Amino acid sequence: MSTNEECLARARLSLEGLSVGDAFGDQFFMNADEAKKLIDTHTLPDAPWLFTDDTNMALSIYHILKQYGDIHQDALADSFANNYDLNRGYGPAMHRLLAQIGAGQSWKTVSSQLFEGQGSYGNGAAMRVAPIGAYFADDLEQVIEYARRSGEVTHTHPEGIAGTIAVAVAAALAARMHGSTPQSSMQAEFLTMILPYVPESEVKSGIIRARDLQSTAIDHVVGMIGNGYRISAQDTIPFALWCASHSLDNFENALWLTASGFGDVDTNCAIVGGIVALFVGSQGLPSEWIQRREPLPLWALG
Repeated sequence: MSTNEECLARARLSLEGLSVGDAFGDQFFMNADEAKKLIDTHTLPDAPWLFTDDTNMALSIYHILKQYGDIHQDALADSFANNYDLNRGYGPAMHRLLAQIGAGQSWKTVSSQLFEGQGSYGNGAAMRVAPIGAYFADDLEQVIEYARRSGEVTHTHPEGIAGTIAVAVAAALAARMHGSTPQSSMQAEFLTMILPYVPESEVKSGIIRARDLQSTAIDHVVGMIGNGYRISAQDTIPFALWCASHSLDNFENALWLTASGFGDVDTNCAIVGGIVALFVGSQGLPSEWIQRREPLPLWALG
């Protein structure tokens, strides 16, 4: 079993990849023709790359892991609320929920009341969860449990939880596979390895479709499994995992591929970055990309 220092180092690596992916992806919310030209030519957008709510909430995940060694839900809810930043691009539901938590209301109550009591099935819990998969990579049952706990604070709908578990398990498996030699069959095998741990859901069905896709043409892929345009776990997680599995051994290629699908680009790239970083290791993260991303705040890292 890994030491706490080793677990934290993995979580920190995943956070680095997640935040770079998030900030990179956010640069493509521009004129579509201009964005496509940058992506087609692999031309890096100008610095600085500012991160979004994806990273800001993942910072709280890392902070709580560092403080407690697990996911303390009350502390995580408080961290989300205390570090809420209006300018980071949160969705309307999260604006309201975090304001309510910050005003002293119970996260259990306000989270479960979202969307007329069905809870949120958005992609917001999955976008931040990869560091949990990294931290608990030695024990997949713990990965599932703590991913679930982290998701419940804001996303209580079963689809939101399923997406969160799927991404956390993918991150844990990528960490376990670090140092292995990529095989031509890795894409299907990686997605197959994830599936047994994902609750029965539309998310799981989407991952199965992603695994079984024969075409790699990005427009066809998006047409079959989505690209996060609807901001739901169901149409985000299958696409992000498909992208990660197709370039698990190359961080830059994985993010260019993900960006080429457009949709919820920053969240897609955050998920992919948090997973792929764990397979390639710190040496596989491009220093130029890290330098272009704004520095991460000390409140979470110190």
